[in-house]
Amino acid sequence: MRGLWNTEHVKAAEARLLARTPEGALMRRAAFGVATVALELLAGRRRVGLLVGAGNNGGDALWAGYFLRRRGVAVWAVLLDPERAHAEGLAAFRRAGGRVVDKLPEIDLAVDGIVGLSARGPLRPEAAEHVAGVTAPFLAVDLPSGVDPDTGVTGGPFVEARTTVTFGCLKPVHALADCGDVRLVEFGLRPELSGPDLLELEREDVAFAWPVPGVGDDKYTQGVTGIAAGSATYPGAAVLATGAAVLATSGMVRYAGQAADAVRARWPESICTGSITDAGRVQAWSVGPGLGTGLSAENVLKHVLDAGVPVCADADAITMFANNPDLWDARDPDGVVVLTPHDREYARLMGEEVGDDRAAAARRAAARFNAVVLLKGNTTIVADPGGAVAVNRSRSAWPATAGSGDVLSGVIGSLLAAGVYPLLAAACAAHVHALAGELAANGAPIPASSLMAAIPDAIRSVRAVTP
Repeated sequence: MRGLWNTEHVKAAEARLLARTPEGALMRRAAFGVATVALELLAGRRRVGLLVGAGNNGGDALWAGYFLRRRGVAVWAVLLDPERAHAEGLAAFRRAGGRVVDKLPEIDLAVDGIVGLSARGPLRPEAAEHVAGVTAPFLAVDLPSGVDPDTGVTGGPFVEARTTVTFGCLKPVHALADCGDVRLVEFGLRPELSGPDLLELEREDVAFAWPVPGVGDDKYTQGVTGIAAGSATYPGAAVLATGAAVLATSGMVRYAGQAADAVRARWPESICTGSITDAGRVQAWSVGPGLGTGLSAENVLKHVLDAGVPVCADADAITMFANNPDLWDARDPDGVVVLTPHDREYARLMGEEVGDDRAAAARRAAARFNAVVLLKGNTTIVADPGGAVAVNRSRSAWPATAGSGDVLSGVIGSLLAAGVYPLLAAACAAHVHALAGELAANGAPIPASSLMAAIPDAIRSVRAVTP
């Protein structure tokens, strides 16, 4: 599990560390890490260009240029703010034979040392012009310039980095934006940091959390998932949500709703009834996809909330909450609810737009509704009422297709039924859902049914990392 710390916490920790470290030592250590990665990326090629901004980020780049020159690499630097260039780094760079130029020549690798954690907003015109003129891949120092360090938002020109070398700890930008291959250079910052602001699950974490049957388990002990989804108009939502639950764990799935015949025909292992009152006992419910928002749908939602088991509320269930907040009264105040809105559903539910800071938005919703909130997107944000936030960045956008969310709700419901902690259930489901989309697509468009069918392969892939 990777922790990510925001700018405020990183700066305070760095100040404490710098106070007891010889002057310049941390910068040289960071720069040596940049140079080491640069040599790896060069793979024997010998021409590097530096785009150097003011302050310490530019200093890191200049010292990296110094170390590269010591290894015989030809290095050119453009100083974007010559009067504010890091004096010691620039002197060392020149002593080693580095050349300061007005425009970079043809190079094999560009080092982005334009701005660091303190900067906000897009690249300034001069910097953007230099970046646009580079055809070589970029190695970013700490973060790609022009990308917000805490939100990952870009509001204009920015550096598209093939690789990013960061120092001391990971920052939110490294999960919220595409920073390429992120390399971490340790230099003793961790002991100065409190708990992380965000968490990013790795495959080992998902593998550890995913339910695996033991020799004494049966279909009931592994969790019975209830699916209240679909309608005569949208039977496919029921088929997808039920199928996802069937494929995600080895427990049992009960479906209740108007699409019972369609679900039974596709998933004969599910127990199907036409009415929510006849469904029988379950350990968790997934409710909402394709359900509709009329009075009968509201009664279904009330029944699910009143059952006293964890609930994943998606799609039409979220719309019903937005239209009629009194529906929350059917819920036990301590009952577990996972809400899974996309941005437009979030706006309806909260009466405000998500905004640039998606993690903060998810936290606000989680606190207001005392629920786990999974905010959908290419980077999925999962927040719980206590303020913990997990992020999952998909490596492709192919899962952004009709019915994909129905699949996700079925997976979340099955993990809740198996007893997985709610925040972890939502984060693990998002991880496997994204991986299933990637495996199924393989570079081409896919329907949600193909994503659903790839869930077992995604689980196998995740579990393959365990010893």
